[in-house]
Amino acid sequence: MTRPTIAITMGDPAGIGPEIIMKALGQQDVLALCNPLVIGDAGRLRQAGDIVGSQMEVDALDDADTANFAGMAVQCVDLKIVPSDLPFGRVSPVGGEAAYRFIERAVEVVQAGQAQGICTAPLSKEALHAAGHKFPGHTELLAHLTGTPEVSMMLVSPKLRVIHVTTHIGLIDAITRIEPGLVERVIARGHGVLVKAGIANPKIGVCAINPHAGENGLFGRGEEAEKIAPAIEACQARGWDVRGPLPADTLFFLAGRGDYDMVVAMYHDQGHGPIKVLGLEAGVNITVGLPVIRTSVDHGTAFDIAGTGVADERSLVEALRQAVDLAPRPNAS
Repeated sequence: MTRPTIAITMGDPAGIGPEIIMKALGQQDVLALCNPLVIGDAGRLRQAGDIVGSQMEVDALDDADTANFAGMAVQCVDLKIVPSDLPFGRVSPVGGEAAYRFIERAVEVVQAGQAQGICTAPLSKEALHAAGHKFPGHTELLAHLTGTPEVSMMLVSPKLRVIHVTTHIGLIDAITRIEPGLVERVIARGHGVLVKAGIANPKIGVCAINPHAGENGLFGRGEEAEKIAPAIEACQARGWDVRGPLPADTLFFLAGRGDYDMVVAMYHDQGHGPIKVLGLEAGVNITVGLPVIRTSVDHGTAFDIAGTGVADERSLVEALRQAVDLAPRPNAS
């Protein structure tokens, strides 16, 4: 078996994506993990390399098949769509369009068998929308490009795994959308990922929506009994170790000390808050349910520091490690 090729999308070229890519790919342990193939703009990567003081050269490729991973140069499928004078740190339709095209090409590369997974640097939702691509984020965009009707967002840190029932919608809309079938499907997707990762019988804790899990109907309007409990019972009937609905504050504490292999969060901030408290540099975003492996950094474009060279690449390095762990291995030639 050979190392998998991971397609790394550059994200918004005005953000910190180009810089953290050049920092990460300058590390020998990263190069030993996989064959990293950047989908982006070679000129922008060279600019970022100068900013961060990288000694790495960048090879501009027309097609992924011509990548040469035996050398020391960064291999970049060059879409040639980023103007050389595009300023760092500013939202623009140009940046949003570039980020979209990078993702689009990465999906094509993986579907053609030229890479075994995708690892994404951050994009700007505002810039994406300004370019006319009305997606809430990477997760929904990748679902669209792969024709996948439903996916889930999982965040992973060294101490915690969290999968989300709802993500980029308002809280009131999230509560309306939650229903037993959706909760059961999300639990099943998470369970499947953990089993594939080698956890034979994962212990899964499911968050309640209301404080104290509703306190037997004192808080809320019976959402736990109506929307969540039937899904947990259905999963238990499959023989899975699924528990809840549990008060989120207690559940995250227990999961953080190792009592649970995964937490099921009902809405965006319920799951994101605990992960980000543990440190942005350690968090990884995994899209579960796609026909392709996709991991991502768990931070944004950081326009406020883009172009300064100070961005931290550790989340990208961890996202690459997770992509390698999950990706199928190509046959050795």
